Amino acid sequence: MTGSAMYATNVRNLKRNPSEALRHAEQEPVLILKGNEPNAMILNIKSSLGDISEQLKPALAASLFKDRVLSLGAAAQISGLSLSEFIEHLTQLDIDLVIPDQQTAKELETLDSWLS
Repeated sequence: MTGSAMYATNVRNLKRNPSEALRHAEQEPVLILKGNEPNAMILNIKSSLGDISEQLKPALAASLFKDRVLSLGAAAQISGLSLSEFIEHLTQLDIDLVIPDQQTAKELETLDSWLS
């Protein structure tokens, strides 16, 4: 694997330009998003299964991180990418690195009061 994040596209772009997705699929699996959710994958038939399993690791790791099964560090390790490459991969998939919770709102209020 080249270390780059997997190519992802959405259904609208796939309809508009299917040949672009097929071109990318010659190099690596292409992730198809429906909304912001991973929905399907395009695999080139000539790819070896070994190559495909290596290329699927970032998608699997991103999914496990998104569902909060794995921490960022653990997911990056499984992905086979460096931490910065994995963060870039998550960004391309619109997966938030931090999930805001009730504590986040309190922290922002405290920060606002300090800054004002």
